[in-house]
Amino acid sequence: MPRMSSERLARLLDEYAELEKRLADPAIHADQGTARRVGRRYAELVPLNKAAAELEQARADLAAARELAAEDPSFAAEAETLAAELPAIEERLAELLIPRDPHDAKDVIVEIKAGEGGEESALFAGDLLRMYTRYAERRGWLTEVIDAQDSDLGGVKDVSLAIKTKGVPEGGNGVWSRLKWEGGVHRVQRVPVTESQGRIHTSAAGVLVLPEAEDVDVTIDPNELRIDVFRSSGPGGQSVNTTDSAVRITHLPTGIVVSCQNEKSQLQNREQAMRILRARLLAAAQEQADAAASDARKAQVRTVDRSERIRTYNFPQNRITDHRIGYTAYNLDLALAGELDGVLDALSEADRAARLAGDPELARR
Repeated sequence: MPRMSSERLARLLDEYAELEKRLADPAIHADQGTARRVGRRYAELVPLNKAAAELEQARADLAAARELAAEDPSFAAEAETLAAELPAIEERLAELLIPRDPHDAKDVIVEIKAGEGGEESALFAGDLLRMYTRYAERRGWLTEVIDAQDSDLGGVKDVSLAIKTKGVPEGGNGVWSRLKWEGGVHRVQRVPVTESQGRIHTSAAGVLVLPEAEDVDVTIDPNELRIDVFRSSGPGGQSVNTTDSAVRITHLPTGIVVSCQNEKSQLQNREQAMRILRARLLAAAQEQADAAASDARKAQVRTVDRSERIRTYNFPQNRITDHRIGYTAYNLDLALAGELDGVLDALSEADRAARLAGDPELARR
């Protein structure tokens, strides 16, 4: 193992041991936020610690088998078997040592916005909302609609959906690790319900996936916020159009504007809007850091770029195509029902191959 990798492994194993001690201390559980963050990081390092221990044991077994084989040739076959198994363990450990996405353990906020295409685009945005909700149900994740603006025919013009894991995600693989690929323009080709001539139309919806930020991730100065209140214009019971319960928050330094009107109380809408604002600020900070790190990464907005068409949903052919990696499958009906693992696994594998090749952004272009 190269010296740099050996040093990184030693640092990570030391971190694992320290986190293990912290989690064993009952005092940490008095602060659930801290306990959750430490638990997530610990879960990320569990596979690495396991692989390192397995490699150490395999090397010890091989050394013992070779020593015995020098005295008794009957142990030679065992030594050869152990030697053949060693490269696979070393490769797995080397892969685990590649710096991972720092947000992989996080929950997410998915924003879906209808694009050009009027009601058909809003109906498609509603289809995407149901697709992600059903996928979350299959994974055992929790979902919460933070804010939504419905269309006249039952679609959605704009919706913010929070998706989170229950407890600490295994191996540090949270919702972001699976859904970070979904940001961009999703295009649909089908005969709209509003089409009387049976012609196929093309419309689109934009998806934005943000890692949900915690208080420690983003610091917001209250003096840099402009908060306006107004009357809700959508579902919400008796308070709609009668009280100023809707909230609009403007972050003055960045110009980011977030509105929320789903809840009946102004306080609840303000809390929900702040959740979205923190997530957007975290994504913006990450984008700036990426751009500063390398010119080649300036185009990478991860799941924030809506300008790139990433996927087509063709109803006449029951086809789903992801244009970034050339993935095509004829199971669109199943994908819309929440069976997204096929395309998400393909994207994850493309990202894995790119990282091993030293180009961590290849799979996202």
